[in-house]
Amino acid sequence: MNIAALMTSAGINIALCILFLCLYSILRKQPSNFSVYFPRKLAEEQLKKQDSFSLDRLIPSAGWIMKAWETSEEDILAYAGLDALVFIRIFVFSIRIFGISALLCIFVLLPINYTSAKFQPGDFSRIASESLDIFTILHIPGGSKRLWAHVFALYVITGAACFLLYFEYKHIAERRLAVFNNSLPRPNHFTILVRGIPISDKNSLSDTVERFFTQYYPLTYHSHQMIYRTGRVQALMDDAEKIYKKIVHFKSQNNFQRQAHPVGCLGLCGRKMDPLDLYTKKLELVERNARHGNSDHFQEAKELPAAFVSFKSRISATVAAQVRQSSNPMLWMTELAPEPEDVYWSNLSIPCRQLWFRKIVVLLGSIALSFVFFIPVAFVQGLSQLDQLQRYFPFLHKVLRTKFASQFITGYLPSVIQQLFMYTIPPIMMFFSAIQGCVSYSGKKKSACAKMIYFSVWNLFFVNVLSGSVIGQINTIISNPKELPNRLAKQVPIQATFFTTYILTSGYASLSSELLQLFSLISNVCTLCTSKSTRVAQSVPSFPYHQEIPKVLLFGLLGFTCSVLAPLILPILLLYFSLGFIIYRNQVLNVYCYKYDTGGQYWPVVHNGTIFSLILTQVIALGVFGVKKFPLASGLMVPLIVFSLLFNEYCRQRFYHIFENYSAEILIDKDREDDQSGQLDNFLETLDSKYLHPTLQPVELSDSENNKEVNAISEGNLRTSMINYPLFRIFHLSRLKEIYLWLSMTLSYQERRVSK
Repeated sequence: MNIAALMTSAGINIALCILFLCLYSILRKQPSNFSVYFPRKLAEEQLKKQDSFSLDRLIPSAGWIMKAWETSEEDILAYAGLDALVFIRIFVFSIRIFGISALLCIFVLLPINYTSAKFQPGDFSRIASESLDIFTILHIPGGSKRLWAHVFALYVITGAACFLLYFEYKHIAERRLAVFNNSLPRPNHFTILVRGIPISDKNSLSDTVERFFTQYYPLTYHSHQMIYRTGRVQALMDDAEKIYKKIVHFKSQNNFQRQAHPVGCLGLCGRKMDPLDLYTKKLELVERNARHGNSDHFQEAKELPAAFVSFKSRISATVAAQVRQSSNPMLWMTELAPEPEDVYWSNLSIPCRQLWFRKIVVLLGSIALSFVFFIPVAFVQGLSQLDQLQRYFPFLHKVLRTKFASQFITGYLPSVIQQLFMYTIPPIMMFFSAIQGCVSYSGKKKSACAKMIYFSVWNLFFVNVLSGSVIGQINTIISNPKELPNRLAKQVPIQATFFTTYILTSGYASLSSELLQLFSLISNVCTLCTSKSTRVAQSVPSFPYHQEIPKVLLFGLLGFTCSVLAPLILPILLLYFSLGFIIYRNQVLNVYCYKYDTGGQYWPVVHNGTIFSLILTQVIALGVFGVKKFPLASGLMVPLIVFSLLFNEYCRQRFYHIFENYSAEILIDKDREDDQSGQLDNFLETLDSKYLHPTLQPVELSDSENNKEVNAISEGNLRTSMINYPLFRIFHLSRLKEIYLWLSMTLSYQERRVSK
């Protein structure tokens, strides 16, 4: 690839990014799009009503950029939790380290690489048509003393990266401890999840749990909550939710619009019936099923060998979670419980003996997915090599000879195709994590994040690098595997041009798509076209850490490995991190909600990924210096690798335990503080019902209470009240008729408001 092809790709992507930024600044001002760009503030009723038209709505502005820039870490912590702050700190670290790298590599190494051969002033006129290889370390002849500059740059980058990593690790660890010390009592700090409860013919599982913990934890045991198999109740809940949506839809139509339909033989024949009456009868059928499904006998038969056990103090719960409860490791397995809203209930019914088998299945599935993904990667690499395209597709010879077509195909199209294939991977990894048996949504997302990191590093870095050599010299590598390290050292600088275009396409396009919220925007437009309302409520999404963190770490890996070898990647990468810092701060404040939090446990993953990138950079540099016949420089890479490993071990010993469990000192001090303030007694009284399955929680609302609730609904929170009403709790006391009455009254109120 030459400079012209790179500039074509950069021009297309930067122009699209600027266009999307301007388009976003206009779309976010339209009241009909508030549910797309401010769902969080709508749910929290923090958005001011703006119905009057003004010309300012049609003019792009940068006010949102200033608001995102001025937002403090305390605001992010309060709005979105510690995980969001960790994600933002990744961009802060990346801007700092790659800013240092860009200053050093662009102004020192880039001129050294370009002027290594015979150079004349007139050569500047031919830069656009020359290959990008002249700006890489490949342009330096073997044994040249100019390579000392690259050794010095690598030492500086490694030292700066380790210093910044230590600062970030310490900062986030202090934030984690501060959040814990300032928090109110939370159920997950006092509760453990117990699985593998032994089954007895004489006693029920609940009696077994109570007898065990009262015997071995007599002073600290508080209560327990058994886990039930609620599959049938969950099915009834899903049916009720579908009926709810249908009733809302038909209730919003008048009698003329709501045409009667046949109810017999798949809706093709039989007597005609009003759709509203039809779904009312279906609701009554669900009610009868719910009455049968929630009898005491039915619940007792669905008891599972798992329970949430609560203690009177945090230190007692932590000790019980970490200590092995039985000599048989498959019985009385304990771990700290997730937050009640974070519990992934469907996985609690998985037998403990299946967990290891599920992990093996997921591992094999991930490996198989990696091999399948090799096909599009090899195809993309074929597109980036124009000579091989002409050889395999001779009928495209005339098209490929066109200047713009060749630049577009080699500089833009490969990274676009690869990015389209990558969109299918995060949902698959989330599915794998669910199969693996994660007991919390945050744990499932963290597990998917780790899988995505491994997948991205292997398939988007190693496979891209190796496929570049396999396409040209596959027989050489197979016949002589010892040549693979040398091939890697030779191919990374060559593939740096592809990685540069990949950052342009994948990075900038993903930032634009994230800002515009394309899928939500399209859904909102379609709904507005078919609905009379000018505002459509949408659910508030949670942040996709499993998708974004691996992407940012992959770009960091590309930046480290190519910084010394091919410095042209650094300005493009630095611009990406700068835009991402602003855009994601804006999204965290306005779009995503704070549903559950791991307490900053993503940072050790980020730290380890960065250390891996540093060590891989040093290993590749060792191979490059060997290829360049500069053995002294290769020898100097060895102490750098050892230093990076020792630094990682020091950080692990110094900080990692803070992210695993809180220390006894902190837990005991916090317990004493809550006990002295009197908060602990009030909290323990309500702890019993925190971990009851949502479908089994009772709803006790009388008609008078329903009337008061409906009258309290205002224009701003009408839809929010309807969504937040606990429809998922309707089954325990079979209050479907009461909820249907509430729904009818709410919709009647909406119709009166619209008519006014």
